[in-house]
Order: sequence, then C-alpha cells, then structure tokens
Amino acid sequence: MARREKVMRMSVEQPLWRALAGYRILALVYAVGLFTTAHETFTRPWLAVGYFVLLAVWTAATLPKVSGAAACTKRFLTADLTIALAGILLTPLADTHERVQAGGPTLPSIWTAGSVLAFAIKGGWRWAALASTLVAVANLVERGSPARDTVHNVMLVWVASIAIGYVVEVARASERTLARALEIEAATRERERLARDIHDSVLQVLAMVQRRGAVIGGEAAELGRLAGEQEVALRTLVSGGLVPVSRASEDAARGAVVRAVEQDEDDSGDDGPVDLRTLLAPYAGALVSLAEPGAPVPLAPAAAREVAAAVGAALDNVRRHAGERARAWILVEDEPDEVIVTVRDDGPGIPEGRLAQAEGEGRLGVALSIRGRLRDLGGSAELVSVPGQGTEVELKVPKDAKETNDPRGKAEQR
Repeated sequence: MARREKVMRMSVEQPLWRALAGYRILALVYAVGLFTTAHETFTRPWLAVGYFVLLAVWTAATLPKVSGAAACTKRFLTADLTIALAGILLTPLADTHERVQAGGPTLPSIWTAGSVLAFAIKGGWRWAALASTLVAVANLVERGSPARDTVHNVMLVWVASIAIGYVVEVARASERTLARALEIEAATRERERLARDIHDSVLQVLAMVQRRGAVIGGEAAELGRLAGEQEVALRTLVSGGLVPVSRASEDAARGAVVRAVEQDEDDSGDDGPVDLRTLLAPYAGALVSLAEPGAPVPLAPAAAREVAAAVGAALDNVRRHAGERARAWILVEDEPDEVIVTVRDDGPGIPEGRLAQAEGEGRLGVALSIRGRLRDLGGSAELVSVPGQGTEVELKVPKDAKETNDPRGKAEQR
C-alpha cells in the first residue's frame, strides 16, 4: 500500500498579525477623526493634513508587510516606527501650545501602539521594550515635561507591548514542543506498524528455522543458531527504533511543522466497507473453527485488515506455544456499535507474568501484533489465560474505526 508524507502546520501567531493589520486601519481612522473634530484650533492645520495623507498612504501600502513575520522585515519596522515618532514630534508644531500642555492627543494618537506591537510580535519582548522606550522618549520631548497622564500612557504602552512580546515567545516555544511531541508520536506509531509486519513475517520465519534446525541437527543446527541470533538482533532493533529529528518551518509565522507518514487510502483501491468475514474465512481449517453471523460484518478497509492481522497473530501464537495440533475457535459478534472477535484455544495456557517477561525480552507479539493494532483503531484487546485451560483473546473494534497511524485527531484537540 502506498505511503505518503503528510505535513501539518500549527500557528497561534498568525491571528495576531491579522489583528494587527485591522488595528492599524482602525487606529488611522480614529486619529483622523480626532483631528477633524478639532482642526479649527490647530495653528498649522496644513502640516497635520500633510502628515495624515502620508500616514494613510503608508498604512494602506504596508498592509502586506504586517501579514506575517517573513514580510515584516527590520527595515519596515524601522521605517514604520520612524513615521510614528515623527508624528509625535510634529504635534507641537501643528497644534497649539495650550492643547499640548493640557494633554491633547498627538497626531498619530493610538496608531503609534500598532507600530510598537509589530515589534513585539516580530521579535518578542526585547524588541518591544526597545520600540516602546523610543516612543516614551518622543512623548516626553513632545510634552516638554513628564506630566502624570503622559507617564501613565507611556507605562501602559511599555508594559502591554513587553507582555505581548513575551506571550509570543512562549507561544512559539510551545508550538515547537507540541510539534516535536506529535512527530515522536507519529514516528512511534510507524515504528510499531513496521514491528508488527516484521513480527508477522521475518521474525516468525527466523524462529521456525531455529526450532527446526535444533531438531534436525548437524549443519541445520548451526543454521538454526545463526537464525536465533539474527532474531534477537532484529527484535532489539524494532523494539528500540529511531525517532527522526524534528523539523521546524523557516517562517516562524507559519507555525511549527509536523511531518507524519501515513497510508494513502486513495491508492488502495478500496471504495467502501469490507466484510470482515471474508478476511477471516482463510483462517478456518481442520484445527480452526470459525463461527460468524449470517449477515455481513462491515468495517472500514484499514480496520478490517488490522483486525484480521491481529487474529492471524493470535493463531500464530497458538501454533507456536500450544503446539501444531492445538485446536482454536474464532467467534465473530456484530454488535450495534462495535465488532467483537474472540480467539480461543485448548492449549496449556500462559503462566502468570510470562507476557510481561516476553515484552521485556523484546518479544512483542502480543504487545504489538495484537494489542498495538487494536489500540490504533480505538479498540481494545483483552487476553485471559488460565494455566491448563487454554487462552482466550477478545478483540473489540468500534464500527467507526477508519484508519491507523493518524495523529490528526490529537493535533486538532490541542
């Protein structure tokens, strides 16, 4: 079945850029409105009009610059802050001295905060502190003295911008951590899938060669010994596995990147649910009895294949541990919300603690080939064994199980 790499991006920063773009437009309208209502009192209204024309053209032309961190360059930020500072320093030349001393608004008014916030979103709290400090100095120069309202406004902009810059830095670090966690989860699931496939094929063959070689003796015994060594090495490899290095986006505004390999169902040729009975029928034989409903038991293709593979792994364990002549029974139950498949044998059973010991030795037949498959489907696998009374494996899978190795659900929840 074809495999494809899926890329998921997560970004809590991008909405801040969209909000900033809207703020700059609204702040421009507000500043122009303040001037319009009091333009008759200005000593040089033409100077204010010229500044607002420049501010309007600049705001409209630079909207793409505040669409993301990549477009918002240091050169743009410098020019943007320069225009804001120029407006503050031009205020005493355009407005009356009385209005300035009375705490009247500067020409750019609250538009200046948008320039400082751009610094905060782009570079974090340190950049925000630098920009807000320059704005504070310009306001003090414009007013001529550190009046209470001026200090209040300066401190408000300074604290708010630094806080937003710090939040942005924390959000970026959280995105990278979450991306790494999701990528490790996806890699772990893929490793478990490969381990199941290897256990169902290569490891079983190596184990059989080891047993047969020991029985035949001679050169076959040496071949069996080598097969046993390779089996141990391969089990160690698939149980350890490798986790790929996390890869992050070059553009921080686009968010962290998670890459996961998943099955491409479009290439599988499956158009709808499959009858689970048709996949389990080949297991029936002289020593394996299959009891199934009279009606089809529909499951999604991927889910049906995984359940059938888990049944096959359970039967392999019966032949391996209970003997070639052990009998087994497969019971299929079609419930309203789930499908239950039970595999029972008449073997000697499993001693208490043996499964935990086998998993510690790297023998992951039950852990991966059975429980791992059902866990990925959102189902469960319960194993009940009484020494001397056989073993029973109960597999439960929900009807809405569709596919495995899909980290999207957890990513959306986050």
